[in-house]
Amino acid sequence: MGALDEPLTKLVGDRTAKVLADSLKLRTVGDLLHHYPRRYVERGQLTSLDELEVDEHVTVLARIEKVTLIPFRGRKGDRLEVIVTDGRSRLTLVFFNQGWRQKDLRPGAQGLFAGKVGLFNRTRQLAGPDYQLLDEDADSGTATAFAGRLIPVYPASAQLPSWKLVKCVEMALDTHLGDVGEPLPPELRAEHDLLPLAEALELIHRPRSQADRERAQSRLRWDEAFVLQVALARRRAADSALPATARHRRTGGLLDAFDARLPFELTDGQKTVCAEIFDDIAAEHPMHRLLQGEVGSGKTLVALRAMLTVVDAGGQAVLLAPTEVLAQQHHRSIVEMMGDLAEGGMLGGSDLGTKVVLLTGSMGVPARRQALLDMACGDAGIAIGTHALIEDKVQFQDLGLVVVDEQHRFGVEQRDALRAKGERPPHLLVMTATPIPRTVAMTVFGDLETSVLDQLPAGRSPISTHVVPALEKPNFLARAWERVREEVGKGHQAYVVCPRIGDEPEEQGKKRKAAGDDLEDVGAASDDRRPPLAVVETAEMLAKGPLAGLRVEILHGRLAPEAKDDVMRRFTAGAVDVLVATTVIEVGVNVPNSTVMVIMDADRFGVSQLHQLRGRVGRGSAAGLCLLVSDMPAASPARSRLDAVAGTLDGFELSRIDLEQRREGDVLGQAQSGVKSSLKVLSVLDDEEVIATARTEAARLVAADPDLADHPELRTALESLLDEDRAEYLEKG
Repeated sequence: MGALDEPLTKLVGDRTAKVLADSLKLRTVGDLLHHYPRRYVERGQLTSLDELEVDEHVTVLARIEKVTLIPFRGRKGDRLEVIVTDGRSRLTLVFFNQGWRQKDLRPGAQGLFAGKVGLFNRTRQLAGPDYQLLDEDADSGTATAFAGRLIPVYPASAQLPSWKLVKCVEMALDTHLGDVGEPLPPELRAEHDLLPLAEALELIHRPRSQADRERAQSRLRWDEAFVLQVALARRRAADSALPATARHRRTGGLLDAFDARLPFELTDGQKTVCAEIFDDIAAEHPMHRLLQGEVGSGKTLVALRAMLTVVDAGGQAVLLAPTEVLAQQHHRSIVEMMGDLAEGGMLGGSDLGTKVVLLTGSMGVPARRQALLDMACGDAGIAIGTHALIEDKVQFQDLGLVVVDEQHRFGVEQRDALRAKGERPPHLLVMTATPIPRTVAMTVFGDLETSVLDQLPAGRSPISTHVVPALEKPNFLARAWERVREEVGKGHQAYVVCPRIGDEPEEQGKKRKAAGDDLEDVGAASDDRRPPLAVVETAEMLAKGPLAGLRVEILHGRLAPEAKDDVMRRFTAGAVDVLVATTVIEVGVNVPNSTVMVIMDADRFGVSQLHQLRGRVGRGSAAGLCLLVSDMPAASPARSRLDAVAGTLDGFELSRIDLEQRREGDVLGQAQSGVKSSLKVLSVLDDEEVIATARTEAARLVAADPDLADHPELRTALESLLDEDRAEYLEKG
């Protein structure tokens, strides 16, 4: 075990080590040294108090303005109120039955104050905060230690304020900085003028100036980018070493027959991406490709052509969808596109055809048994389904291609279980309709080659999007329902989307939330907002009110599978005018006659999710209209997000906005699933050049030294980045 793997108990003692582990997940000296300050303040530079948010754990540097001891009325005890200021705003500190603190807390003194921001009588306060005075606490030496350099403010917890973390980090630096290894190759450090790692860690925690901090961050940014890209490069190298069955395109086969029946020309983008996929699956190592495309760009058609190529070559293909609604929609649309080519071996089917089967968890026993038999004996060249495809009893004669739709909805284990059903590793095509900025694709999906479809097929109509401020201008909402009636009057159809399903007792709803079952419910109500609008109640209100006389139906994940399928079939056939639904219709649903969508409580959805949802309209020759209904005021961040969605149809631009507005580390932590902790210094939005260069350098190093035999410190850094389970994830893919 290296010195940096030493448990923190040896450094700071059992009690503090337990708090560090429980509240901040810091267990070793290395963990502590890589726990970087969130920000820095200069001595005398007070924290801006007007930016503090309620319920946030904060550490602020402020000056004491006023101290008041207030006895309780009619009972023993008192309350000490301390007003601190940054010169513009004020924050109240409250201590109960601690009048003795007046000796320390005197007007004019500066200090660091830490606690959770609360609200009492509309005034922000910290109740019983921890504090460290900088001007008068001469015994601790804090003022001397902070003099002349930046004060680091760490991500902290209620149990361990920032200045106590400072002391722990100081101990680690003083005793273990000499044990820090050097994971970056010397030639790479020289080429990019990077500090040694030990010096970078010293300066990130003890910067004397902003320039020191920037130099340290530049080096640590490279560490995060390079070590992660080495992990992904090793994964790509291991994949290319695996054997796979080459699937060559066959002239005069099923694909040619399908192409001859297409009533339209492929876009240039579709042709390019298909060529990339055909080249990949003709190789003797498994394809690993990410296909991302704008809503309505024709990803399903590209995937189908890849599947038909594999069937022509004697193999089978699987399309895995995250929901039954989407699986059924894919099955319907593929069977319709193929016609008698999807009826191989059946009466009236084409001689060139194959069977296209559906497998979901809710299918009846006879249909399920037949689908399993068709897959096992090879009669079904194409299988489409949900997680039911992953079950042990599902077998294939020769699985050649796995297509995963909406990759982010699946766990790694589910994807791997399906790929393991091939005698040799099958080719893998991962699809997503959520546009991903290039840097995110290189970081999150860095083990996959990437193809992008950003060109809409001919005949697609533009979608106009407008924000409907329901509280400020209720007549706008009334006009929205009139627009729905007008579209239905022209023979078109409409969607109304709500964040919640509804129609459940409060306790049942709480249990569902706790169990994580109700994944369609988004935007749970906060204390000062009404509950999100629900499908069941909204549908009833519309059917009795503004949309009375129209055929209004509901769709959500808690309906019985046959009921969901029935509603979608009737909506697709035009027998339903307005479908009130949850986000179950977010991806894959294709009803070209739908021209208008009203999204209720639109501010409770994410930017990319709104973009996905509106992609359900404008899929035919008639123009699409999306109305984003919100109660939020015009100047709020929520309305700014909605204005951004209304302002552009560029999904890549919206995904960038979405990422900027969320915590980047959370996005990466969930999507990467191979990294023990989120990225701390590297920004996938701002550091594109570093990420791209690190990817190139990592590929070059791994090609020359696949086992990292000549780079032991890099191998150690890689092992610390990945725990055992997550490393196995990167190996399996």
